[in-house]
This record gives sequence, structure tokens and C-alpha cells, in this order.
Amino acid sequence: MSSEELPPRESMEFDVVIVGAGPSGLSAAIRLKQINPDLNVVVVEKGSEVGAHILSGAVIDPVSLDSLIPDWRQDPDCPLKTQVKDDRFFWFTEKSAIRLPNFIMPPLMNNHHCYIGSLGNVCRWLAPKAEALGVEIYPGFAAAEVLYDDKGVVKGIATGDMGIAKDGSHKDSFTRGMELLGKYTLFAEGARGSLSKQLISKFALDAKSEPPKFGIGLKEVWQIDPAKHQKGLVQHAVGWPLKSDTGGGLFFYHYDENLVSIGFVVHLNYDDPYLSPFDEFQRVKTHPAIRSVLEGGKRLAYGARAITEGGYQSVPRLSFPGGALIGCAAGFVNVPRIKGVHNAMGSGMLAAEHVAAALGADRANDELVEYENAWRDSAVGKDLYPVRNAKPLLSKFGSFFGAGLGIFDMWTNTLFGFSLFGTQSHAKPDRKALDPARQHQPIAYPKPDGKISFDKLSSVFLSNTNHEEDQPVHLKVADMSLQKTSEHDVFAGPSNRYCPAGVYEWVEEASGPRFQINAQNCVHCKTCDVKDPNGNITWVPPEGGGGPNYEAM
Repeated sequence: MSSEELPPRESMEFDVVIVGAGPSGLSAAIRLKQINPDLNVVVVEKGSEVGAHILSGAVIDPVSLDSLIPDWRQDPDCPLKTQVKDDRFFWFTEKSAIRLPNFIMPPLMNNHHCYIGSLGNVCRWLAPKAEALGVEIYPGFAAAEVLYDDKGVVKGIATGDMGIAKDGSHKDSFTRGMELLGKYTLFAEGARGSLSKQLISKFALDAKSEPPKFGIGLKEVWQIDPAKHQKGLVQHAVGWPLKSDTGGGLFFYHYDENLVSIGFVVHLNYDDPYLSPFDEFQRVKTHPAIRSVLEGGKRLAYGARAITEGGYQSVPRLSFPGGALIGCAAGFVNVPRIKGVHNAMGSGMLAAEHVAAALGADRANDELVEYENAWRDSAVGKDLYPVRNAKPLLSKFGSFFGAGLGIFDMWTNTLFGFSLFGTQSHAKPDRKALDPARQHQPIAYPKPDGKISFDKLSSVFLSNTNHEEDQPVHLKVADMSLQKTSEHDVFAGPSNRYCPAGVYEWVEEASGPRFQINAQNCVHCKTCDVKDPNGNITWVPPEGGGGPNYEAM
């Protein structure tokens, strides 16, 4: 059946449509209803349930939560129970952990007022609060298309059609997507959101900003020996196993009852095509300071997600006719603090306040320039501005000297309100950072032992990832011949290594190597959309409800 023969979609009208039930989307929805209970607000979520696709460290600064729900600490159902009690920073060598004194860290790096927990569970807790206010939430429906009026103004979104076979034919279960029309549409898709990416391009929202920058964050949740558990302990480490010219590091958080979340972030501007973020993560767990804690424990969960790292200078224009970007779709992560939840929620609330004011003035489907003009002077902008040079200094001078310069710069910004470095540039997109393979040597990673370190497929199993197998592949390769002549022949097939879920393989056959996509493994991290050296792979939403089903990430 051609697109011309498709039956028309049914449509529903709302005051505000929100794409994504993460912290920014839910905060925006709640704030809208707090301001005006009569507003009709809908949130559409591609995960099978709210929280299913949410992954974060997570040490959460409660500043925005305090504003949104002031009495959250008294709510017995709130999943944030563990306040940070001990905050430690380390430089790792292969065999030792050198503690960095806390007094050298700028005050903004202090975590003692923060809470450790599962961001997925926080979203699961926020969703009923939004629904109690009258917000409609539709999980299991992927926003697949931006809808425009005849003047090019955003008027809403359409959810994806369901029941399409891999060959494009319609199965007996075929169901047309829905049109959700709004006076304003807020895009809260998280890092590298597929519709947000289209909007940034269509409206040239990035025309005056630096290139976006990303990292990949990999995380596991473990239950450990109670004798080793130090509830409220937060540890961060840089150094081994990464080389000094490769940014990233370890986080290790003790929370709740004998749980630890351990994760590893690799900045995606690395140049070595043989580097595997997943294997570096497995390797760091063998460090004596980490192995000794994990031994005898049980790995409960695994996941991965791209992280926005561009910061202040990479934030695109947030408003466009008919809507706005909020949360990590815009890129509000504070990289040196390793935190974005408070800014995601803050931007969602800020946008909601300007949407409510516009609707109160009988406006609709115009540009929320007030939101764009307000964010830099808001708590979000004030959080990001003093740390704007941390990422580019790391990139230019490496983990040791770059980190030192970044700490110095944050001190001068904090104490005196200025930087000797001005505002540094990010130079180029992450995908252009890869060197040809001939400039590097293959890395021989240790074989996983199945106790502390693991392989990709057993890890993906723990993510509870599931996709309807008979559906079109949601990882779109624009030019398959380019994938062979460049990604394979020049860069030695880095997709096999940067993907943390075993999605991509180069299969050797008599006729030559064949690029295989195991789309059913995809955990929706979107690293391929960022790191493919030619920008040849585009991630689009699969059928609604597909992907990981994280329980407490």
C-alpha cells in the first residue's frame, strides 16, 4: 500500500503536546497543570512504560525537584532515599587509585546536598503525579513525525504506524498512527532525539551555536555484599584504562539497600577507531579498587545511552514556530558535575511557564521567543556558564592537563566571575574526530571472566530489550556502498566497537564483508547516529514500545 493509499489518521487536539516522559517532559506537564489546571496536556512516550528507556547515573541535585514538588522528601513513595554522605575523586593508574583532595575541587562539584537513586524510578513516581493533575500520558507510542501547517509552523506530532512488516507490507495487525495536535509542542526526547534533530536542521536552530558534543554512558546496577556497602558514598575516577587524550571516567555510587550503580562515560570525540567503550567499561571494573567491592556481588541490570556534552556554547536556539526544545534534547548536561537531571527539569518548568503565559494571552502556534530569551539568565544558564570550558579544555589538553585547567577555570568563574580562556570552541562534530585505522593498532581487550566483566550479548539480555522482529529496521544506512568503502575499508568498522549492544557486525563472506544490522539488540543509545564517521547512519524510532525495558536505571 503506498502512502497515498493510507487511510487518514485520527486526530486529537490539546493545548500542549509533549514528546517524551523523561524528567523534562514530566516536569513541564506538571508545571503546566500547576499553573492552569484547565489546560489539556498530553505526553507521548516511546517506551513500553514510563521509565523503560530512562538511564542515568544518577546523583541528582534536588534544586529543581524542590521547586516542582516542595514536599517530595515527605512522600513515602518517592524513590530518592539516599543522600550523599561521602564524596571522593580519584586518579586511576592500572594498579592504584590516587585520591584527589576535595578542597581543590570548586564548590559547584560538591555532591553532599544531592541524592542517589534510579532516574527511571523517579520518572515512574512523577508520572502518576502528572496524571493526578489531569495530564494524559500515552506510553508505548513513538512520536515518528512532526506535523506542520501550510505555513511551516509546527502543529503537533504523529505517532508511528504499527503492524508494518520488514518488507514494508502491512500485516493484519496494521494500525495507523494518531495525530496529536497542540497549540504548542514541547520536544523532550533526550540526547540526539530523532524529531529534535530534524527540527534543529529545518529551522537552523544551531546556526549560531557550537557543534553538539556527546559521550556514551554505560551503566550496571549491582547488589553487593552488605559488609562492603557504604550507603551514600559517591566516587568518581579518571585516568586508567583510557589514554590521556581520550576523555571519560568512572562513576561508582552506593545507595538504597546494598545496591551500587557503576558506570563509565567515554567522550565520543575519541580518535582511535579500535577503541570500544563497552570493553573499556568492562576493563575498569577489574581495577583493584573496584573489583574488591564487586566480588561476591550480583549484576542486576545493564544499559547505555548517549549523553549531551556540548554545554553552554552548544545549546541551539530553543524556540521555533509552534514549539520548543527542552531537557537533553537541547543539551543541558553539566559535564564536570556529571549531572543533567536538575537542568532537564528546570528547562521543562521554564518552558511550561512561558507556554502557560502565551496560552493565557490567547496565543497559539507562534514562537516562544520569551523562553529562548530567558534560559541564559535562569538557573539552567547560570549552572552551565561557569563550566563552559571544562569539556573543550579536556579535549584540547588531555585528561591530566585539561582537567587541571578546567578546575582552575571553574575556580576563577566561581570566585571572580570571569575566565582567562573566554569561551572555548568545540571545533568539530564527534564523528569527524576518528582517525583512519592505519594510524592506530588494534586493541587486545581481555576476555570477560563472567564474574566481574561480561560480553555484550549477556549484557543486552539484562537490559530486557525487545523489538517486534518483523518490522522495518529502524537504523537507516543512507549509502551501503559508503559503509564498505569508508567505514570498513578506511576506519576498520568502528561500528562493531562503538555500539554497546552488538547491533553492528561485518560478516566475512566469499563475496567480501557484509554489513549486518542486528536491530533487535538496539538499546536506543543513539551512539551510531553520533559517531558513524560519515554520518551515514540515522536512528529513527522503531514500533512503539520496542527497545530496552530498564527496571531501575
